[in-house]
Amino acid sequence: MEQHEAPNGQGVAPEETPQVEHPNNNNEQNMATLLESEAFRVELPQQGEVREGIIASIQEGQILVSIGAKSEGVIAGREYDQIPAEERESFEVGQRIPVYVLNPEDANGNVVLSYTRALEQIAWDHVERMLEEKQVIESTISGYNKGGLIVMIEGLRGFVPASQVSTLRRSIAVGDTPEQRWGKMVGEPIAVRIIEVDRNRRRLILSERAASDESRQAIKERVIEELEVGKTYRGRVTSLANFGAFVNIRGADGLIHLSELSWERVEHPREVLEVGQEVDVKVISIDKERKRIGLSLRQLTEDPWKEKLEKYRVGQLVEGVITRLTKFGAFARLENDIEGLIHISEISEEHIEHPKEVLKVGDVVTLRIIRIDTEQRRIGLSLRKVDSPAYADRDLKALARELKELELGKTDAEAESLSETDAETETTATSPETPQAEAPQPEAKTAQENEETTPPPPQQDVPPEDSSAPEQESET
Repeated sequence: MEQHEAPNGQGVAPEETPQVEHPNNNNEQNMATLLESEAFRVELPQQGEVREGIIASIQEGQILVSIGAKSEGVIAGREYDQIPAEERESFEVGQRIPVYVLNPEDANGNVVLSYTRALEQIAWDHVERMLEEKQVIESTISGYNKGGLIVMIEGLRGFVPASQVSTLRRSIAVGDTPEQRWGKMVGEPIAVRIIEVDRNRRRLILSERAASDESRQAIKERVIEELEVGKTYRGRVTSLANFGAFVNIRGADGLIHLSELSWERVEHPREVLEVGQEVDVKVISIDKERKRIGLSLRQLTEDPWKEKLEKYRVGQLVEGVITRLTKFGAFARLENDIEGLIHISEISEEHIEHPKEVLKVGDVVTLRIIRIDTEQRRIGLSLRKVDSPAYADRDLKALARELKELELGKTDAEAESLSETDAETETTATSPETPQAEAPQPEAKTAQENEETTPPPPQQDVPPEDSSAPEQESET
C-alpha cells in the first residue's frame, strides 16, 4: 500500500481534539460577568456628584465618610470649617449624610468631599422642582440691596427685584436710600414664587407679586368697594406732584388735590406733607368707573376762615394792606390774614386801565366790604364806595354802636377800678399792721356833727407814754 504524505498545510484535516477548560479561566470570566452586572458594578466616585455617605469617624479638623466601594472620603480644611459648629457637634459616627465629590483623588489618594456643597446642590434640585410646580413659598426677608429684597429659599439666597415686590409693600418703601426704603422690612414674613433659576450662575429670582392672589387692579377694586365717602382712614404718602399728593390706603392710591391739603393757600404739597408720612385722610369722592379715590386733609379740621369772618359784615368799613395788583383788580389783606379782592371797577369812580394807576403794593387804605361768600371763601371790597351816600345811614348806626361800646367799656373800666379800690380799703382795714379805732373816733364824729363843739386836741400831741390823758378828758 502506497503511502502519500501531504504537504504542509494541505491534506486531510486532523481530527478535532476536545479542549480542556481550565478552572482559572472560568473564574476570571465569572468575575468579569459579575462586575459588568448592574447589581455588582463598582462605581468609582465622580467629580460633581452627590452621594449619601456614612460617617466613619470624627476627628478635630476632619470627618471621614464611607461612600461605598470600600472607599472613604474626607471632609477637611475649608469644607470642614464651613459646616456650622452646632451642626458639626450634632454629627455622630454611623450617621448618614449627603456629600459632594470635589475631587475623586487628590495628591494623597484621598477622595475630597463637601457637606455644604451637597446641601446646596440638593437645594437647587428642590427650587427647580418648585419652579416647575409654581409653588408659593413662605419665607422671611433676610436683607436688601439697592434693587430689592433678599429672601432665603432652601438655604439659597434669592432676590426679589423692586418691580416684583407687592403693591402694598412698595407703597411703604419710601426714602432716598435703600436702608430707608427696605431696612424696616427685614425680618418680616413674605410669600414668593420662583420665576427664574440658573444653577450655573447661582441666580435665583423671586416674585412677591406673582405669589399674590390679587393683581394691583383687583386690589384697587376691592378697596374701592370697602371705602365709604365721608369716613376717615389712615394712609401713607407715596408720592408728591405739583397738583397734589398720593396716599395709599389698604393697597390702593388716592389723591389729595392741592386745594384739599389745607385751608390756607399752598403752592406745593411739600409745604404740608412728605413722602412716607402717615396721615389721616377723609374720603370725599369715589369714581368706580374710572377707579379713582378723592381724599381730603383739610376737611378733617374746621374752616378757620369762617371763624375769622364772624367779625365782618357787608357794608362795614375796614382797613387793609394792598398785597397784589392784577389786571382785574387788587388784593388787600385785612385783619386775621384774610385776603379780599378789590375789583378794578371798585377802585375809582373814574375809568382806569390798571389798578397801579391808583394803588401800589404796601398801601394801607380804608375799604368797604360789599360782598361775603362764605362757601367760596371770598370777600369783595370797594375803595370807591367808602364815602358812598348809600351807606351813610349804615355808617352812622355803626358809629353810634361803636360809641356805645366805648361808653360801656369806659363804665365797665370805672366799675372795675372802684371794685379794686374797695378791695384795697377792706384789705387795709383788716390788716394786723393797722391799729384798731380807739374811743376818740366817736368823739371826732360828734364834733363834726356839732359845729359849735370845739374839736378835741389831736391825739398825736399826746405823748404815747401818758395813756391816761384821753381817759381824763373823757371823764371831764
